Amino acid sequence: MPEQDSSDHDAARALPPHIAAQLRSAGGPADTGGQAWEGRNLGEGTSHTHQFPEDDGAAAPALGRALTAWREGHAPEDEVVAALSGVRVFVPIIAQVSRSHITEDGLVSDKEADMALVSLQASDGRKALPVFTSTETLRAWNAQARPVAADIRRAALSAVQDGSSLLVLDPGADPAFVVRRPALWAVAQGRAWTPSYRDFTVDDAVTRAALGLPGVVSALAAPGSGVHAVRHDGTVLTGGGEGPELVVSLQLRPGLAQEDVAASVRQFQQALAAQPIMAENVDSIRVRLSS
Repeated sequence: MPEQDSSDHDAARALPPHIAAQLRSAGGPADTGGQAWEGRNLGEGTSHTHQFPEDDGAAAPALGRALTAWREGHAPEDEVVAALSGVRVFVPIIAQVSRSHITEDGLVSDKEADMALVSLQASDGRKALPVFTSTETLRAWNAQARPVAADIRRAALSAVQDGSSLLVLDPGADPAFVVRRPALWAVAQGRAWTPSYRDFTVDDAVTRAALGLPGVVSALAAPGSGVHAVRHDGTVLTGGGEGPELVVSLQLRPGLAQEDVAASVRQFQQALAAQPIMAENVDSIRVRLSS
């Protein structure tokens, strides 16, 4: 059956009022740990010691156990997100040349360098903030990057402020764990998160969107094709992926003309988009026709 893609661009999504309020107080001239850049010397030692002087750089035990269990196929993704609560993570900072000149010998000489946050791009083009559970995982990913320690809530708020739709936990791991936009917002607020494909409020919204529409028989939500991460050996894990999160199977009345099919799908998509819970609790949706 044909598929209708109804994924919204994140740029068009309005932030929930509680997230917007927190961003207004998040500040700008500071790193994701809340430490001001002014007066900072990132050239000596490891920068994570500025805020956490007793920190040995190891992963938080509960988070490490949750990630291990998830990668072994024994834990769902919401257990990993729950284990992020209150932990310290590391945000990578790299030197970026801001001024250089040509010497008398014709060589390029770097005069000044700024320290810049690293960002990644997901396969669908969305911006993602990489964060690491330990200095070891960060060094394995990029030995030139410096670790800046940050409380996970500040890191999540900074990601939203910077326009990132995703957090990527331990890039380079097998596999990395992707924290999607609704989970990212939940982490920023310090509240529990439920995946959309197990969220009864999402199921209810999908059902309400289909009610009363001519030509629509039923609508059923299920995990999308890209919700699960895959290990290098081909093992499919529960969640943690970056692809389409939710698929809605739309059953139409048999015998509809092609123009009526298109109209029914369009009306359902509009009704679904009007459900506030969908914008806040669902990262990406794909609508497909079912027989």
